[in-house]
Amino acid sequence: MKKTLFGATILAFCLFASSHLAFAHAVLVSSTPKIHGTVHGPAIDIDLKYNSRVDGARSSLSVVLPSGAVQPLSLSKQETPNELSAHAQLAPGKYTLRWQALAVDGHITRGEVPFTVE
Repeated sequence: MKKTLFGATILAFCLFASSHLAFAHAVLVSSTPKIHGTVHGPAIDIDLKYNSRVDGARSSLSVVLPSGAVQPLSLSKQETPNELSAHAQLAPGKYTLRWQALAVDGHITRGEVPFTVE
């Protein structure tokens, strides 16, 4: 009985200790521009906040232009470990910001933020 209880206790501890890894995927919490939002250009500040740390050196941002062409963006210096930022010069039109973030758990997550520039 003691061996079973000890084994169950060890198993529960291991599951609890490793559970933070299951929730460490980078999930977008907020964005500037907002999803389906409208911003005034041509100078656009881009700021994405995640629920966990992201590796700025191995993450990327790009903008899909109204023509369909994809323009990679240079990331700004990472001020906080859960943010990615960039600046872009964009003419009026509809755009899609594409992001790819590497989280501390080693998983890459991707997403898009459609927005309009006036």
